Amino acid sequence: MTKEEIDNDRDDMMIDEREQQGFPLMQCVQEEFDPEQLKFYYGRLFPYADIYKWMSYGNDRKHPACDLSYFGRREFSFILGNDVYLRYQSFNSAAQMENSIKSKCPFKIDIGAVYSVDPAKRNAYAGENAFTPVEKELVFDIDMSDYDDVRYCCSGANICQKCWPLMTIAIKVIDSALREDFGFTHILWVYSGRRGVHCWVCDARARRLNNAQRAAIADYFHVYKVGNENSRKKVFLGGPALHPSLVRSYQQVLRPFFEEDLLCGQSLLETEEKFEKILEMIPDESITAKLRGEWLGNHHRSSNSKEDINRVRWEKLKSHLQSGKQKWLRRCIEEIIFSYTYPRLDMGVTKLTNHLLKAPFCVHPKTGRVCVPIDPKHCEEFDPMAVPTLSSLKKELDTPDLENGEGKKFESGRTSLDKSLTVFRLFLDPLLKSCKEEMEISYNAKLQQSKSSLTW
Repeated sequence: MTKEEIDNDRDDMMIDEREQQGFPLMQCVQEEFDPEQLKFYYGRLFPYADIYKWMSYGNDRKHPACDLSYFGRREFSFILGNDVYLRYQSFNSAAQMENSIKSKCPFKIDIGAVYSVDPAKRNAYAGENAFTPVEKELVFDIDMSDYDDVRYCCSGANICQKCWPLMTIAIKVIDSALREDFGFTHILWVYSGRRGVHCWVCDARARRLNNAQRAAIADYFHVYKVGNENSRKKVFLGGPALHPSLVRSYQQVLRPFFEEDLLCGQSLLETEEKFEKILEMIPDESITAKLRGEWLGNHHRSSNSKEDINRVRWEKLKSHLQSGKQKWLRRCIEEIIFSYTYPRLDMGVTKLTNHLLKAPFCVHPKTGRVCVPIDPKHCEEFDPMAVPTLSSLKKELDTPDLENGEGKKFESGRTSLDKSLTVFRLFLDPLLKSCKEEMEISYNAKLQQSKSSLTW
């Protein structure tokens, strides 16, 4: 992780003036971050055993085929409260990891790759390839601030219930493609704690991808052209016909969301400033001139109509484009919808094996919110404003258990974190079962090979 990335993650939240435009701003309000509460969280609630099980992938010393060095070759990094940045932390056991986190009380924990040797002892090995990343989950990072050109309710670090559905759509599109197009099954989605989501693909073959293969998968999802302000086209959809994956995303997720939610929710065609951004994507100047004239000329009449002006104008735009004989003109409708709704990925995070990503169940120091897992099957129900925070968890643990009348304190599994732990364990159990099965198959194959060589 570069210094620029660290600084970006620490950016102060911005109070958006768009609340004055009629949007109910519901930014992630910064709590007064209390290191003592963080120490309390690490002491009683952080799921060390579950994180260890996940990062071990079945190498838990309970099977003769276990790689006893596996967990110890995994990199962890800490950012401490005094801005000290510690990379290449490694641990030989769950207990050692727990003791280190409790003693250092990091404000942030990042997870890196599994290396060829123990990261903490990397300087003891000579040779160009002595210390290299050999395994890492395939990861994706999606940040709401990358959507600032298509959302009018918030900007920067702020999020609200009007724009958060863009993250829900990203989860649905990416998750579906990973499962249906690539055949991955062990996929973990996690709220970043502030303004985005992270995805961890944990299948064995995903963890063993090299950088070229990771880049190819990232490019598979690279539809939105980042930093292309001067181009009319913000997306690249390929040849004359959409790829089947894009057709599925468009028909099942993107078009319904754009037309039923985003169009009116963000008032995309309500003002001249907003609709000009969409008209710029239409390469036929005669059509854009006709639409511009109609919209500017009948604004008063349309605004008094019972039907939403954004919906009326969108239907008019579609009518003009679909009536044209040129197929490339009709494609504009798809390009507009993809430009506003298709997931926007941080490509570098996905392409590089050695890239770090924030650990699940961290606490974001800007919001006090826990980075909890998200169930992709019910991602539309996830509310980032309702996730557990340091202060809410502390209050829950300090509340007497009224059921037994004995003043017993809540245990960690009985706080609001319990639901998130359940989501994580529902992901973890089949993953570990798969790891054990793969380990058993490999072990039996080696035994058989050994027997065959002895017989010979």
